[in-house]
Amino acid sequence: MIEQRILYDNFTDDPFKNQRFTDETKGALPVLQWAYETYGNSVVYACSFGAEGIVLVDLIAKVQPEATIVFLDTGVHFKETYELIEKVKIKYPSLNIQLKKPKLTLEEQAKKYGPELWKTEPDLCCFLRKIRPLEEVLYGVPAWISGLRREQSPSRKNTDFVNKDERFKSIKICPLIYWTWEDVWSYIRQNELPYNILHDQGYPSIGCEPCTLPVTDPNNQRAGRWAGFNKIECGLHTPAN
Repeated sequence: MIEQRILYDNFTDDPFKNQRFTDETKGALPVLQWAYETYGNSVVYACSFGAEGIVLVDLIAKVQPEATIVFLDTGVHFKETYELIEKVKIKYPSLNIQLKKPKLTLEEQAKKYGPELWKTEPDLCCFLRKIRPLEEVLYGVPAWISGLRREQSPSRKNTDFVNKDERFKSIKICPLIYWTWEDVWSYIRQNELPYNILHDQGYPSIGCEPCTLPVTDPNNQRAGRWAGFNKIECGLHTPAN
């Protein structure tokens, strides 16, 4: 039993570290139940609306039908992503789905930093259009939820259910750490969930349109992100320098 409310300042370790879940969600549902029992409506799910995101939206709706879900709307996402968000809003009308935009419009960003910043300085573009907006969303928030899975990339292989988030000075909860790509799609199909049709066109990981390409290597799901740059993360899941 977890007695103390885990916060950034008193975090010591993942309270579920030694637990071996045998339920069909591989611990995701129990961890979400704990999250909303512990933090209530103050917990935020930052959702990209990829395949993992759709699974978590469905699981969260079972636990907290009025949960807050935030999508970082950079302004350069695929139209298919925006179409999916509208479908999700219809399917889960009680969820509080918010689209968080950066303070700078694309026109203002181009005027200040040059056109198509993602082509010249993708790290700066991600900072302006994703990291800074999420900083604003998570300011003062004790915990947030992410769809990270351990098998996604080497940088994510040590992710726990409950993590001390040095980037946003919060607690990051990752219910899907033990799920495989096959688990994700099995859940989507069994529950007939809507999903981004780009997944059927070779896009396992979907981000902003200018920085996302289809993938030919099924063992490297993030190979299509920021192709041509030494970059596989936008920075949301890496510590601040």
